[in-house]
Amino acid sequence: MILKYHWGHLGKAYWFKIFPFVIVAINIFIAVGSDFESAIRGIHALQTTGSQWWLSSEGVWLYGGWWNVLNGLAGIINVFCMTGWFGIYSSKNEQDMLWPDMTWEFILAYDVWNFEYTYSNLPTHSWYCGLALLLAPTFAAEFWNKGGWIQNRANTLAIWCMFAQVFPLFQDHSKFSVLPVLYRDGVMNPAVHPTAADPHMMGIIAIFSIVINVVVFTDIWKRALKQHINPYLQPVFVGTRDYDEAMARR
Repeated sequence: MILKYHWGHLGKAYWFKIFPFVIVAINIFIAVGSDFESAIRGIHALQTTGSQWWLSSEGVWLYGGWWNVLNGLAGIINVFCMTGWFGIYSSKNEQDMLWPDMTWEFILAYDVWNFEYTYSNLPTHSWYCGLALLLAPTFAAEFWNKGGWIQNRANTLAIWCMFAQVFPLFQDHSKFSVLPVLYRDGVMNPAVHPTAADPHMMGIIAIFSIVINVVVFTDIWKRALKQHINPYLQPVFVGTRDYDEAMARR
């Protein structure tokens, strides 16, 4: 809001434009920590109980393994797939905060990484806070709000978090509850240790996550070296459709 409406000294300060990057990076690193924690706890559970299931502080059975490590590494790479940190603008009508260098490449890398994070660490909510919540800002950014993905992501995530806190039973204990195939027993009861698991999808998505993030990171640096620029201090996707359409909204 400060950047979008140029409020006060901060809203006009060039250095403050890095604030969106800092917030997103912190958010990603927190999620990376959760992935690594799940992997460690899964290994510990395997050593002590013979199963990789462990009960989280929220009363959800999680299945930690190598997929968490792989996705955690993908998350670290994803932080450095954010480019043009200081290229933050307001749209002409001041309805949107624009980050033009945040093109479809980063959005794809982030979406796959974040879905794997929710699938592995918030499995009972992954249909909503994972798939649906990621698709909403992505569709907007692709079809009618170029450059505005980060603002849409923040808004939709905030709305969902408020809804989920007020109506927690909607996703946990109602006809709208969704369990992933991980729970092979077809039920998630914190009082009952699961007897079977199907982690194949977690492994497959984790591989996609690391591969896509490595490819995007590589493309960023190929472009940066070709243009002789620092991709974090300057925009690297200048001349691409997404970047130019976003800049046209300034």
